[in-house]
Amino acid sequence: MNNFKIDNLTTECNEKTYITFEIGPTHHGMESAKRLIKYSANAGANAVKFQTFDLDKLISDKKQLFSYEILVNKQTGEKRTVEEPLYNILKGRCFTSAEWEEIKKYCDSFGIEFMSTVGFDEDIKLLEEIGCDSIKIASADVNHFPLIRRAAQTGMVIQLDTGMSTIDEIKRAIAVIESEGNQKIIIHHCPSGYPAYLDSINLNIIPILKKELGYPIAFSDHSPGWDMDIAAVALGVNLIEKTITEDREFPGVEHMMSIEPSEMNEFVKIIRNLEKALGSGVREMSSDENNKRDALRRSAFSSEDIKKGTLLSDIKVEFKRPGNYIQPDAYEKLIEERKILANNIKKGSPIKTTDLE
Repeated sequence: MNNFKIDNLTTECNEKTYITFEIGPTHHGMESAKRLIKYSANAGANAVKFQTFDLDKLISDKKQLFSYEILVNKQTGEKRTVEEPLYNILKGRCFTSAEWEEIKKYCDSFGIEFMSTVGFDEDIKLLEEIGCDSIKIASADVNHFPLIRRAAQTGMVIQLDTGMSTIDEIKRAIAVIESEGNQKIIIHHCPSGYPAYLDSINLNIIPILKKELGYPIAFSDHSPGWDMDIAAVALGVNLIEKTITEDREFPGVEHMMSIEPSEMNEFVKIIRNLEKALGSGVREMSSDENNKRDALRRSAFSSEDIKKGTLLSDIKVEFKRPGNYIQPDAYEKLIEERKILANNIKKGSPIKTTDLE
């Protein structure tokens, strides 16, 4: 697997899971964006992500409608389907070049990485100018080879969303990036849907993608809660991307399945605890196990008074805790070696190696 870094963390699979909080679709302008950046940094996330594009170039029909669900009541789970022009939805995600630079500097002040999904060459150029380390390509652009090629030419880490894509389409996009001499690639398993439904998430594809594609795998989660993120980490993803919001009841496409500021610390903590629990994959005892195992295992204790010179095989024993003396497997071996008692043993006493000739 290719080994490279986004800021100070390597994407190699034996490192910590890289945690990115998606802010692009859920902020409500500059001040809201800054609050979400601060929440992310304080929670211990590695990065925040936005969406950078020229809306008037991206949308040809400003009246094109898009329907989605919103959460009406967090307590009851009541939802409602709404419909509005896609142009209006995306308009709230846009900033000027100067504002993007301000956001990047604000991220720098908290020591958190800024990254963004791009729509056009101009967006890539902007991210270069403000000093980004990573560019993301949206699922809808997995076959937009001119855009992918231009992004690859920057030498930045290319994060490739793959929702609605076949394996062959993903491989072709990877080949375009590699053709520009860039092998700094992260493949996002990105189940589509807002929210993504359980039967479409297909987490078992994660280790398959990792093996078949040979690049780090990320999980872009569009499901409520964080159960799917925990499962993805257990399956070996290198990066988790989770959308955050100030309030899940805000109207908008992705608020409903986002996590709120009060949950962000716990989200990061659970992932870090899981990483510790997953361990190295090598079977080895902890110091705690080493300290406890003799106390919990068993040793041979005499069931009767025994005289010196008796063959070990002729002795009736019971195996009791603790295991500080001759344990069952060692006792069987000593019988095979026809060991003899060198001392008298009283009933109920442990048989020790010093009791044998």
